[in-house]
Amino acid sequence: MSTIFSKIVLGIIPCYKIAEDDEFLAFLDINPLALGHTLVIPKLETDYIFDLDDDNLSRMIIFSKKIACKLRDNINCKRIGVSVIGLEVPHAHIHLIPINSISDMNFSKPKLNLSEKELLDLQSRILNS
Repeated sequence: MSTIFSKIVLGIIPCYKIAEDDEFLAFLDINPLALGHTLVIPKLETDYIFDLDDDNLSRMIIFSKKIACKLRDNINCKRIGVSVIGLEVPHAHIHLIPINSISDMNFSKPKLNLSEKELLDLQSRILNS
């Protein structure tokens, strides 16, 4: 099972990387619900987040917390919402979404259409904070 996220991990498909370590990768969603919408994935290809062993899942949450703090420091929002849906790509992932109200987490609303320059500027701002 080779997913789009596995191809991003391997560098076959480029991404707007926010953070990376040996186990996890965080990158900007290119079809975001909000400015700064970020995906956190394990590098280990796993379809369902709750199939990760407890230690790996715990480390993924801790990694996500670090990313959420960076987003909160760089995006004007009340909170960083967290969502795990798991249907759109068969590779475990966590959505970190800057929000001001619960309706900001509605995945059926239209996505933002950000230019490459806007994504690069946002990536740079987060990386340099």
